[in-house]
Parts: sequence; structure tokens; C-alpha cells
Amino acid sequence: AVKEEVQVVKNDLQAVKEEVRVVKNDLQAVKNDVHHMKLYQENIIMPRLNTIESCYTDTYSRYRNYSDKMETAFEDIGLLKKVVSEHSIKLQALG
Repeated sequence: AVKEEVQVVKNDLQAVKEEVRVVKNDLQAVKNDVHHMKLYQENIIMPRLNTIESCYTDTYSRYRNYSDKMETAFEDIGLLKKVVSEHSIKLQALG
């Protein structure tokens, strides 16, 4: 009876060892996948994100610089409209 129980325990232990082996293999596969994902992120994704960020930053800088000029341009357009209107009235008075 004791020998049978010992054999059952040995069999159970062997089954546990097999499960641990499977889990270790699965864990190693996950570690490999994570490593590949990190490399892909470092070598592919991050450089592309940096390029996109740079483009947006450059575009923002250009628009920011022109936004100050736009206010002046609108003021100039308003002044031009006023002068053209005044000149139109003067020309009509002459004609």
C-alpha cells in the first residue's frame, strides 16, 4: 500500500514536472515575443513617431510664425478696402 502511494506521488510529481516544463517553455516564448516587440518598437515605431513629431513641430512653428503676420495682413486688407472705397467715391464724383 505504501509502495503504491509512493508510486502515485511519483506519478503526480512527474505530471507536475511536465506542467512546469510546459509553463517554462510558454514563458520563454512570451519572453521572446516581448523581446521582438521591444526591438520592433525601438527600430521601427519610435523612429517613425519621431519623424511624425518632427513634421508636426515644424508645421506648428511655421504656422505660429505666420499667425502674427496674418493679423497684420488682415489690417492691411481692411485699410486697402477703405482706400479703394474712398478712391471709388472720388472717381465717381469726378466722372
